Amino acid sequence: MKKSRYTDSQILSILKQAEAGAPIPELCREHGMSSATFYKWRSKYGGMDASLMTRMKELEDENRRLKKMYAEERLKAEVISEANGKKVVKPCERRKMAQHSVANNTISIRQACRWFSVSETCYRYQSKGQPENEQIAQLLTELAEDESDWGFGLCFNYLRNVKGHTWNHKRVYRIYCELALNLRIRPRRRLNRNVPEPLKDPIKPNQVWSIDFMHDQLSDGRNYRLFNVIDDFKREGLAIEADLSLPAVRVVRALEQVIEQREQPIAIRCDNGPEFISGHFVEWAKNQGIRIDYIQPGNPQQNAYVERFNRTVRFSWVSKYLFDSIAEVQDKATRWLWFYNHERPHKANGGYPPLKIAA
Repeated sequence: MKKSRYTDSQILSILKQAEAGAPIPELCREHGMSSATFYKWRSKYGGMDASLMTRMKELEDENRRLKKMYAEERLKAEVISEANGKKVVKPCERRKMAQHSVANNTISIRQACRWFSVSETCYRYQSKGQPENEQIAQLLTELAEDESDWGFGLCFNYLRNVKGHTWNHKRVYRIYCELALNLRIRPRRRLNRNVPEPLKDPIKPNQVWSIDFMHDQLSDGRNYRLFNVIDDFKREGLAIEADLSLPAVRVVRALEQVIEQREQPIAIRCDNGPEFISGHFVEWAKNQGIRIDYIQPGNPQQNAYVERFNRTVRFSWVSKYLFDSIAEVQDKATRWLWFYNHERPHKANGGYPPLKIAA
């Protein structure tokens, strides 16, 4: 608002002179103002003293300020309702909304930043795209297609510990989330269970081996079995034997083939399946000087290392592919076992593959 060059006391003095009988044209000529200004003052301030005049101006200023605040709040509500109806949390999204509002409404940048809770620095920020981000996105996409059961942890450990990339985990995770590759978290029922006794972690290779069976079907409906053998030290996969039937004789033969390539174990942990309690298997272990550690019936958590290995096998390739013959199953198992030992990160090894950490 333009400020008058006449003070309140000057205006009141001029009005009093006019009331005393001074000619209005002479007053206007003496004080350098127009007659319209004089009549405006008389209609607005006539009959007032200095205190009432000051109070009226204060009320006018307050009224003007309230009108301005109301107009801003109404404009703010309209702009925000047009921008988006849902709650926006990320600064980048709020920055886009503020920029859109400035471009399509008659508001300033300062107002838009204040309404959308964005700093002016963030508003004017321009991201500097780095070519490595495209490489990270491509690698993550390929990993998600090839290993659909991997979460962010395995993907990052694979890129860092296997491929040797030194990208920061926060940077990789940001791109991982932008690509919407997150696995769905399955809710689990909370059951009241007794805390199981933790397994003793071996301190050297060939101290304890764990063995177990898995089952699945071929494309023609025939059932086949997988015999899995792992070394509990660093969780190294030793063998995966596939066939329609795997009796105790085949179990012993598979273990002997593994022993030919490395030292025999001190103990073998297994469940109470018919193949493992058969006389042939027990006699073979006794002749070899190998102790058999049977778990309690109905307590598979006591053989947790190989049970966790079974889950990895099932989600990595058994449940993904449909095989026509045992030869295809065995070929896939052999190739995947090499990948598991040499390239697949393992959380128990600090994100390194079993053979890489063992070396």
